[in-house]
Amino acid sequence: MSTTSSDPLATLATLPGVTDAVDSVRKAVDRVYGHRVMRRRSNEVTSEAALRGARGSAALSGADWNLEEVRRRTDFTGDSEARVVGAALRLAAEAGQLLSIWRQSPLRVLARLHLVAAGGAAPEDAVGRPRLVGEPVDEPLIEAPLPDADEVAGRLEGLSGLILSGSEAPALVTAAVVHGELLALRPFGSYNGLVARTAERIVLIGSGLDPKSICPAEVGHAEQGRAAYVAAFEGYLSGTPEGMASWIAHCGRAAELGVRESTAVCEALQRGAA
Repeated sequence: MSTTSSDPLATLATLPGVTDAVDSVRKAVDRVYGHRVMRRRSNEVTSEAALRGARGSAALSGADWNLEEVRRRTDFTGDSEARVVGAALRLAAEAGQLLSIWRQSPLRVLARLHLVAAGGAAPEDAVGRPRLVGEPVDEPLIEAPLPDADEVAGRLEGLSGLILSGSEAPALVTAAVVHGELLALRPFGSYNGLVARTAERIVLIGSGLDPKSICPAEVGHAEQGRAAYVAAFEGYLSGTPEGMASWIAHCGRAAELGVRESTAVCEALQRGAA
């Protein structure tokens, strides 16, 4: 992402279609927060949103498990799919613990997220740091050319600076850019998609849009499908106004679908069915 504005995120917020996406997400979030169940049982909704978000993120990374299987399993040390699901669950649990650090050092948070995701499954010297020259990347969903290690380091610093400098942009725009940039860079040797989607969630929580973390955008990304996710991401990679707007709108729709999921959870709790 590049632009000459002193607040490039705010500039993106003015693109055609982005304002409508931002408004639609805000209204959806406000509705679910106004649900009567949220007054008494918000912790249960938060827990269920984390579980469903983890399942959705894992599905995009190639481990499309049934929700009840994710809920039932306790051992995620088996095959590659089990490790992906385990990584997604650990990241969902970790996201809310990193908000204060994110505001001070986004790069520390990203390192921590990769460490949590890897969970000892990657070589110790390759965990929690950006990849070095010549190191491979395991990210089967995203096939775009990999930036080299020097570009990754520079762009990560730029992303960190953008976050630390603050912006008037809506949370959805910032979250979509963080998500898209991390997918583009794939800074770690593994679990980049999971880390990128967790970072998106951290922005949505920390911005105040979704402080109770009950609107799992990962559910919506999975529901729209892997092909739509990749197609929208190609818009981000293009760097064109149309492409960026398309990616932000896609992320907005994902957040709305996450809201719909949590609304269903609220309704089930109200009926005593969950």
